[in-house]
Amino acid sequence: MSNRSPRGGIEAVSDAVLAMSRHLEVREVLQTIVASARELLDAEYAALGVPDDHGGFAQFVVDGVSDEQWKAIGPLPRQHGILAAMLHEATPQRLADVTQSDSFGGWPRAHPDMTDFIGMPVVDGEEILGAIFLANKLGPRTGPATDCAFTQEDETLLRTLAAHAAIALTNARLYERSRELTLAGERARIAHELHDAVSQKLFSLRLTAQAAAALVDRDPARAKEELKHVAALAAEAADELRAVVVELRPAGLDEDGLVATLRTEAEVLDRAHAAHVTFTSCQVKALPAAQEEALLRVAQEALHNALRHAGAGTVTVCLTGRGKGAVLRVRDDGSGFEPSSVRRAGRHLGLVSMRDRASGVGGHLTVESAPGKGTVIEMEVPGG
Repeated sequence: MSNRSPRGGIEAVSDAVLAMSRHLEVREVLQTIVASARELLDAEYAALGVPDDHGGFAQFVVDGVSDEQWKAIGPLPRQHGILAAMLHEATPQRLADVTQSDSFGGWPRAHPDMTDFIGMPVVDGEEILGAIFLANKLGPRTGPATDCAFTQEDETLLRTLAAHAAIALTNARLYERSRELTLAGERARIAHELHDAVSQKLFSLRLTAQAAAALVDRDPARAKEELKHVAALAAEAADELRAVVVELRPAGLDEDGLVATLRTEAEVLDRAHAAHVTFTSCQVKALPAAQEEALLRVAQEALHNALRHAGAGTVTVCLTGRGKGAVLRVRDDGSGFEPSSVRRAGRHLGLVSMRDRASGVGGHLTVESAPGKGTVIEMEVPGG
C-alpha cells in the first residue's frame, strides 16, 4: 500500500492545479506541470514533451536534471521508443525497469540512469497535446522489487493531473494566440493612423516647400515665412513618428519582460526554421524600457541576418547580467563576412541600425565575423 493518504493526494493535486492556473505563458505552464508531477509522485526525474509535426518535440521541459546534465545530454529527443508509445497510442505506461522495455533504445550516453518509469499522455479530446514522463520513485519501496515502484494510486493521481494539464495548456495556447491577434490588430490600427496623420503632414510640407521655392526670387520675405512653416510641419511629422514608435513597443516586453520575450522569440524561430535556435540567460536584472526594447530589436535583427542571409545551422542567443546592465550575444555558424567590408554591407545587414539602437541607450555594439567562420554580435547596455 502507498504511504500517501487519499486526502493528501487530493490536496496535492489541488495545489498543482492552482499553480498551473496562475500562469498564462505556455512554457511556464509546462514547467509548472512537470514540477508538480515530480513532487506529487515523489520522483527523481520528470519531463514533459509537446510533439511537433516532424517526428520531434516542439517543446521539452525537464525537472530534476541540472543545467550541466541537460547540456551533456545533447539535442532534444526524437519521438521514438517509450516516448512515442504514449504520443502515438495515448496509452499510459508503468514499468519496473524502463531499460528492459521492448520500446527502450536510442537514449543519449549522458542520460541519467533510470529504472522505475511512469508515463501519461496529456489529451484534449482526440488530440494528444503531449506526454508526462517520470522516473525513479524516491522513498521506501512498498512492493516486490519486480514491481514498478510507482503505484496504481500514482497512476490515478497522474491521470487527474494530466487532465487538468490539458486544460491549462489549452488555455495558455489560446491566451498566446489571442495576444498575437490583438497585437496584430493594434499594429494595423496604428499603421492606419500613421498613414493618415503623417502622410497629410508630408503632403502639406511638400506643397509649402514648393510655394517657398516659387517665392524665393520675387518675394524673399514671404518665402522665408513659408520655410518656417516647412520646419514646423517637419517637426510635427517627426513628433507623430516618435509617438507611433512608443506605441509600437512590443507587448511581450511590458507583460512578460525581456528574458521571456527573447526565449519565446528563439523558440518560435527554432520551430519555423531548419536551424537550431537556442536562448540562455543568466542573472539578468530588470532594465529600463528603452534598454530592453533596444536589446530585443538588435536580437531580432541579428537573428534575421543569421537565418535569412548567413544560412546558419545553429544560432545561440545569450543574455547575461553585468552590473546593473546587461550583455546580449548572438552567435551563428553561418557564412560570415569580411569585417573590412562592413561599411559596404552595413546597411544591408542592418548593422547601422543596430549600432544606432545601442548608442541611443548609452550602450555599444561590436561585430566579429570572417568568411566561413560565422558571426558574433555583442551589445552591452547600462542599467538604470
